[in-house]
Amino acid sequence: MGLAKGAFGLAGALVGSMAAGAAAGVAAERFATRRRRRVGDPYADEPFGALPYDSAQTVTADGVDLHVEIVEADGEPDLTVVFVHGFALDMGTWHFQRRVFTGHEEPKLRMVFYDQPGHGHSGPRPDGDYTIDQLADSLAEVITKVAPDGPLVLAGHSMGGMTLMALAERHPDLVLDRVVGVALISTSAGHLDDVALGFPPIVAWLRGALTPALTKVLRWQPIMAERGRRSGSDLAYLLTERYGFGSANPSPALVEYVERMNDGTRVEVIAGYLGTLSQHDRYAALEAFADVETLVVCGDRDLLTPVEHTREIAKLLPHAALLEVSDGGHCTLMEHADATNEALLELFRRAVQVAAGRRPTEAPHRTEVAAAKQRRGWARRAGEQQRRALEKILRRKGA
Repeated sequence: MGLAKGAFGLAGALVGSMAAGAAAGVAAERFATRRRRRVGDPYADEPFGALPYDSAQTVTADGVDLHVEIVEADGEPDLTVVFVHGFALDMGTWHFQRRVFTGHEEPKLRMVFYDQPGHGHSGPRPDGDYTIDQLADSLAEVITKVAPDGPLVLAGHSMGGMTLMALAERHPDLVLDRVVGVALISTSAGHLDDVALGFPPIVAWLRGALTPALTKVLRWQPIMAERGRRSGSDLAYLLTERYGFGSANPSPALVEYVERMNDGTRVEVIAGYLGTLSQHDRYAALEAFADVETLVVCGDRDLLTPVEHTREIAKLLPHAALLEVSDGGHCTLMEHADATNEALLELFRRAVQVAAGRRPTEAPHRTEVAAAKQRRGWARRAGEQQRRALEKILRRKGA
């Protein structure tokens, strides 16, 4: 869930709740039984983590092997879009964007997905220390190796959005020369220590004070911490639902998929990221996006990077498109994929105009979207086209 594993999200909540896991066991077990009985889950058969791709590469950045998957456009692409996931997740966060925009015609998109260091199929850093600056350098290396030319759109969720801010700070020429669009989804420019995770403000103060000690414990006792996570799996589901989603009854299959991505991030990696998330402060870096077509998205029930953080970014980027999604949590891009994809499509179309040397004549939308009006309408409209595109990729892979 972006910031989900650590002092700023699910992992922090999980680690802090391990001792309470046994006491919550009965309630969690009852909850697990109830969710197994749920029927009508729209994503019960969704192929999470199993979407096809045209090619896969390993890009080595600062000694870390990064797993990269590429979905080619059907013909000459108008844009290359690089998707950057958040903390304790992997490229699967972009499942619905990947599914919908595969084979898209107007515009034609070449899509690049990769797992950040220590996440998914990418290797960990040998020294166990992670910084957002390093993530920005890794992103620059991925771009150099797999997308060395042509106009770029960068999309970042949570820590992925922070990575884009750091890229602008550390590699300004790359942004100036090639980036024509940026999407910042459920992210923050700083002050994460002030986030109370839905609890009284004293919790935020205590979390900030205890972060260094928590980091040491996780590094010294990773096996014990991993055992605690496994023994509290039902509690993990409850916490994933609370901190990842804003609607009352999210898809159990979707919650379980996010939980699985969280669980795939090792405790040592979680510990390695805590400090850099706490220190993140890149308000000044946003200036680099002032003249770039930009989209800012957040759910109004995000407990990890609250909507106030998104509004602060929007104030600093007054020409950016802004989308606040009702009943959206930290995983709004998955929970309310229709609304997110509509906004992304508008961003891509504007970015194509910029890449062609034209400025869009209409101002970008700054709006709130009611979740009830976005129930898979996008998927219905685009479904047939995307199915044909996926079948084409599968035929290519089988050839």
